[in-house]
Amino acid sequence: MNPRSVKKTRLQLLHQYYSYTGFYKFLGTSLKKALPPILLFIAGLLIINYFVININDLLIYVTENYADYIVFSVFFASESLLGLIPPEIFIAWSDKAASPILYLSILALLSYLGGVISYFIGKAITKIPSVHEYLEVKMAKHIKNTRKWGGFLIVVGALLPIPFSITSIAAGMIRYSFVSYLLFGLLRFVRFYLYALAIFNLV
Repeated sequence: MNPRSVKKTRLQLLHQYYSYTGFYKFLGTSLKKALPPILLFIAGLLIINYFVININDLLIYVTENYADYIVFSVFFASESLLGLIPPEIFIAWSDKAASPILYLSILALLSYLGGVISYFIGKAITKIPSVHEYLEVKMAKHIKNTRKWGGFLIVVGALLPIPFSITSIAAGMIRYSFVSYLLFGLLRFVRFYLYALAIFNLV
């Protein structure tokens, strides 16, 4: 049988498409960019712990002096508005709670819900011409890639140390399928549990 006459499978066609569009190169570049921040965070955490202030003592102070709902509220606000505070700080905080896994799960859920809010913020932004134009310029490449690769870019935003809120806003701006967004966004839980495995053993 002539190999050329063999019909390509859906998987082969997808592989061919992502190869031609440069998705694999983009993903590889994203992974390379993601690794240094992770290593820097771990190194910074160790340096602060040994030379500046004992992180265990700091986290215990926070848990003893601030109500849990305040910490959760600050985290939820951050995850809903551009992800300004690194989630790793809150993951480390959850390790000092009476039920670390429960608190970690709540953080993961709040991050997921914060992403949903960001998605609708993105949709709302498109209704403001001046803001929309500004963000289209600043986030042009990000939005272009989201249009091209859709769910895969959301997966990258959910798993890697890229502000998930930014990816969610971009998804909302291009009106990416909300149901698909919710499904891909569930990987946010995976990220929190994987990071917890490392962070819980550091602090």
